[in-house]
Formats: sequence, C-alpha cells, structure tokens
Amino acid sequence: MRPTSTSPRAAKDVPAPGTTEGRLHRSLSLRHLVVYGLLFIGPTAPMGTFGVLDARSNGAVALVFLVATVAMAFTAWSYARMSVAVPKAGSVSAYATAGLGRRPGFMAGWMIGLDYLFIPSLAALFCGIASHALFPAVPVWVFTGAAVLLITGLNLGGVKLAATVGFVALVVEILVLAAFCVGAVVVLVQEGPARPWLSPLTGLDGFTVAGTLGAVSVAALAFLGFDAIATFAEETTGSPRQVSKALIFCLVLAGALFVLQTYLGALLTTTTPAELAARPDEQGTVFYTMIGDEIGSWLGTTVTTARAIGPVLSALVAQAAVSRLMYGMARDGQLPAALGSVSRRTGVPRPAILVSAVATLLIAVAAAIKPDGLDLLSSMVTVGALAAFVFLHVAVIGYYVLGRRTDRRVLHTVVPVVGAAIVVAVLVLASHLALEIAAVWLVVGLVIMVVRARRGPGAPTHDVATDTGPRRGV
Repeated sequence: MRPTSTSPRAAKDVPAPGTTEGRLHRSLSLRHLVVYGLLFIGPTAPMGTFGVLDARSNGAVALVFLVATVAMAFTAWSYARMSVAVPKAGSVSAYATAGLGRRPGFMAGWMIGLDYLFIPSLAALFCGIASHALFPAVPVWVFTGAAVLLITGLNLGGVKLAATVGFVALVVEILVLAAFCVGAVVVLVQEGPARPWLSPLTGLDGFTVAGTLGAVSVAALAFLGFDAIATFAEETTGSPRQVSKALIFCLVLAGALFVLQTYLGALLTTTTPAELAARPDEQGTVFYTMIGDEIGSWLGTTVTTARAIGPVLSALVAQAAVSRLMYGMARDGQLPAALGSVSRRTGVPRPAILVSAVATLLIAVAAAIKPDGLDLLSSMVTVGALAAFVFLHVAVIGYYVLGRRTDRRVLHTVVPVVGAAIVVAVLVLASHLALEIAAVWLVVGLVIMVVRARRGPGAPTHDVATDTGPRRGV
C-alpha cells in the first residue's frame, strides 16, 4: 500500500486501477465487517414488521424468522463462495462478470444499485419523520437532508471512522434489545405468557403452511443488507475468506436475534393474530405497544427512540456500499471512469460517495415533501437486490461448474438453484409498483449497456473467458 502523504497533492483523488492507479485503504477487521452488516440489517428490524408477520402466520412469527434465516443462508453461501474467488469491491457485479461475462456483470450491479440508492433515501426519510415528531416546528425535509449530510460526512472521513461510529451505535442498539429480552423474561417468570409457550413456533389455534410461507417471503426482506459486506472486500486487513466469514456470521447472528425477540414478543402480546388481521392499522405499532404495556413505558420510549436512530446507521452503510459498487464498476469500465478514483488521504472512493450522496439527497428530500413519499419509497426497495441475487446464484454455477473450478459440482449446482428459486418466490410476491419500477430500471440499464457496447469495449476486467485461476479442488 502506498504511504500516506500530508501534502496538498496527496489529498487529491487518485484514479483506480483500470483507469489510472489508486487503492482503497485496508483497515477493516472481521469485527468491522460484521458491524457493517448488522447496521445495515438492524438488530431490532423485526419489531416494525412483527404485527404483519404475526397476523399472516397465525402467531408462528418466531418460526417464520427461523425459516427465513435458513432460506437466506443459500444466498449467503453463494456470496461466501464468490467473495473468496473474486475479492473485489464490485461485489455481485464482479461476481457475475467473472462467472457470466461483462454484460451480465453490468446488469447485476445495475439492479442491486437500485436498492443501494433507495435504501439510504428511505432510511433518511424515516429519521426525518421521527425527528419531526419530536420537533414539529422543523419540517421533515430539513431533518431528512441533515441525515444525508451527516452520513456523507462520516463516509468521506474514512471507512474506519464510519465503522467506529457505527460500532458504538450498534452496541447501544444491542443493549436496548438486551434490556427488552431481560424485561420480557422477568415478566414471563413472574406473570406467565399471554400465549402458549410453543405458539411462536407452532402457531396459535392451528398451523397454516400457506400463511407461514407467505410471511417468510416478507421476513426474508429483513435480512437484506448483509450482502453489503462483500462491497468492502478490498478494504479488509485479512484474507478474502474474512468477508465470507463475516457474511455467514452476520446472517446467523441476525437470525438468532430475530428469532429470540419475536419469540419473547409473541408470548407477551395479548392481541391475537386474528385481531391484528382485522385491524391492520395496529400491526406496525403492536410490538412497541406491547413493550410499554407489559414491561414499562420507559423501555417502550427507549426502544422507539433506538428504532428512530437505526435507519440513519443503515443509510450510512448503504451509501458506503453503493459507492464501492460504483467504484468497482467504474474500474472495470462499466461506469464513467471518474467514479473509479480514491482519495489518497482517506482511502475512500470520494467521487462515488458524492454522486451517491447527491442522488440520495434529491430522492429523500423529494419524498419528504410529497404526502405519499414514504409509501412510494417503501415500495421501491428490495426488488433490485433480489434480482441481483438471481445473477449471483447463476454466477456461482457459471464460475465453478461451467468454468470447471471445483470437483464438487453437485454442491455448486444444487445450492445456487435452491437459492435462486427462493429469491424468485420472494420476487413474485413483491408489490406490483415495486416490480414496475424495477422493470423500468432494468430497461434503462439495458439501454445504457447497448449504448456503451456500441462505443467500444471498456477497461479490461476479470472475465470468465480469460481467467487463469485454479480450476480444481475449490
């Protein structure tokens, strides 16, 4: 790694390899990677969707998250395999390029970019709405814009600074979750459960397969974000396997936290799934109401405040992830070369961060001004990532099986096929508006790809056709 200089010239952006030379700083440990993944997911994410899932699954909400964890494990496995083989900042774009070719690689990056652009906008809007509730005199759009500027400043300060701030915030959020778990156990020991002990795993008054699987398709979306870990592959201090370990560990830990809190929450919830289904307006707040009624209003307020701050942390990671995605794609000649440069002083892709910040700011503030902005933004997220996951699974088959880089061909075929089937099933159940927006985004990406192809090939890239890496025993 080139030594850091304190001269004015050293602070300038240095273009990345493939355009001109430059490198991201390797400063992230395994702990930092896990922190980034958990921040994006959010340890208390199920609290907001608890009511919806409880109503759909007839009370088997803990089972829903247990099954969702297993379902997402197939995608985590594919990410882990490709992150070791192709340890590049482009993440799924680099993986699809290596396994399928340049054009599928571009489309994979383009589709997941849809999520990475809209998620920080949505998160900033959540923060703006929560802050406006505390200070009604200040418009929502002001707080929303301030949240975007805050996360941009942290990301420009360097990946380790952002990870350190995120770690402190994550510890606070986990402490709040721990306080809920302890309080819930105390209430259960002293007063007993409001529902049967096994009902969060078996359902209340009967188990329905259709309802549970429908709820799983929604719960799986709560795990989106752990994949952002792969975008920091070129900033780790260890081997490429550090990323794969962080991916798996983050998914398992998040799944365990999700099952635990929903299990305890279901036992304490006095409102039945049938009542929640009949009163959908209560589904979003039933978990917080339960905390206040059963454990104490002080904890209910604390948890609500933590959930208001949490989206800012997700936005922090999402902006960092999309900037690395753009950097990697620009370095491979799939986006304008100006995005493929790195600040020598901080070791971050500054132009990509600024471009993503401007896009996030415009989208978030526009949504904050519109009366239905929250609903509109909420419908836009997740579909892009799910579409990219399909590319990921197919890329595993292309890279390892068709590329003859493994002797375990059955494993590298069955796992991606099952993973892709699960992702497609979740995609089918997405909202029509989200699918329509994703379709438009897809068409725009195809047009850009065709135009760039006519202008001539981009920078050299790690393509399956030219790779000379190991072909056996992986």
